[in-house]
Amino acid sequence: MEIAIGLCLGLAAVGAGIGNGLVVGRTIEGIARQPEAKGMLQTQMFIGLGLVEALPVISVAIGLILFATRP
Repeated sequence: MEIAIGLCLGLAAVGAGIGNGLVVGRTIEGIARQPEAKGMLQTQMFIGLGLVEALPVISVAIGLILFATRP
């Protein structure tokens, strides 16, 4: 069970890191193409980052629940 908890937390962190990198990278590309859209792109980027970061938070909650209820 401890291995499953560790995998749950580790994979969520890796996935969030990759997702954050993709979101920020695409935002920078968009700003480079259209500098006048910087404000709108940054707003959308922060919303996207919040959604991506929800995965590790949920994973930590599930991991703690699994850890607390293990036999």
